[in-house]
Amino acid sequence: MKILIMCDLFPPAFGPRMGYLCKYLKLNGIESIVVTEYSRDNTFAFLQGDTDVVRVLFYKSENSAGNFSEWIKIFLLDLFFGYKNRRMYREALRLTRTSRYDLILCSTYRLFPMPAACRIAKKMRLPLVVDLRDIIEQFSGNEFIGHTLPRAGGLERIVAALFKRASLIRRNRILRRAAHVTTVSPWHTALLARYNPHVSLIYNGFDPDVFYPATAECERFYITYTGRLLSLRLRNPALLFEAVGMLADEGIIHPEKFRIRWFTDEKSRRLLQQEAAKYPVTEFMEYHEYVPATEVPAILNESAVILLLANKSGDKGPKGVMTTKFFEALAVERPVLCVRGDEGCLEETIRRTRSGLSAHDVQETRRFIEAHYRRWLASGRTTVDVDRAEIEKFSRKAQAEQFIRLFEQILNVDG
Repeated sequence: MKILIMCDLFPPAFGPRMGYLCKYLKLNGIESIVVTEYSRDNTFAFLQGDTDVVRVLFYKSENSAGNFSEWIKIFLLDLFFGYKNRRMYREALRLTRTSRYDLILCSTYRLFPMPAACRIAKKMRLPLVVDLRDIIEQFSGNEFIGHTLPRAGGLERIVAALFKRASLIRRNRILRRAAHVTTVSPWHTALLARYNPHVSLIYNGFDPDVFYPATAECERFYITYTGRLLSLRLRNPALLFEAVGMLADEGIIHPEKFRIRWFTDEKSRRLLQQEAAKYPVTEFMEYHEYVPATEVPAILNESAVILLLANKSGDKGPKGVMTTKFFEALAVERPVLCVRGDEGCLEETIRRTRSGLSAHDVQETRRFIEAHYRRWLASGRTTVDVDRAEIEKFSRKAQAEQFIRLFEQILNVDG
């Protein structure tokens, strides 16, 4: 079996889902070739492996790839003229002229490069599998757009609405043509089944070769968060700050021993600092830069509590969001604190795996933190009695096996 993968991101950029899939496809004797957008990000360099990758640079140069004026120009060219998809199609077509493929897999969080993948699948008469890691409908605002659009007297809202409408129309048209659709949560599965009845749930997850529990005693009680904070509508840390403020006022915790660590980007850091200033917690905070993915397991294993930021699902909140960070936290078997609980897929998985607390109010948040803090004071570490059989279902190895069974089923039906 030989698969052509077309995706928006691939390692060393932040593309762990396809990166891990290629790793385990190779271990199962399946060859994959990847066509993706060039990115300067180097978070997942260790996942590059020896997969053949064609990286398409849409900007003038590698140095201009992060420039906002360049980004907005390419954004508009793609919105009105399909610029990026035309380029991706040409690169994929070039590959099909020199090699035979059995199936096209397109993985994305929005639309690009689905039109290119659909076009090449039609031309080569190959089955198309669409893998949607995130979808526009899960966001409460315009967070699905890579950058904040500049204010232009209301024109930016028109552009965002036009982009959203055009993306959904094109995406849904392609979904109807796909041989199969895969996605990442029960909520996503139910929504996408409106457009294609052949939908499979394949969660995000953790690589068991990288993420596993390890004994690590630390001088401080660390609550750790690794990730971005796009908006307070999606992820709101208020319950954490309020609970920590209460514990500080009562003299139960002190900055010398109790720390909240944030491994995040500059934009998220500014938002966190702004929110934390509303509570007496500033002296408990530590801010760090993003670290390579290879350093994350050690950081999680030396943490007393691993923090997930979420919000209540609904029209004004996120829907069906289950990030890779959550599954990595499960793998190291440290207590998970989710604030605010989504009362949806994420909360149900936390309950089913017995991995921690999906918090709804400040008192239960406070009790959870205090209980683990006192346990840490007594023994130097924290533990949680997780359901390991449930957690094993989220390993990248198991998910790759799901993909392989699906590919075999499709090719057998088609053949």
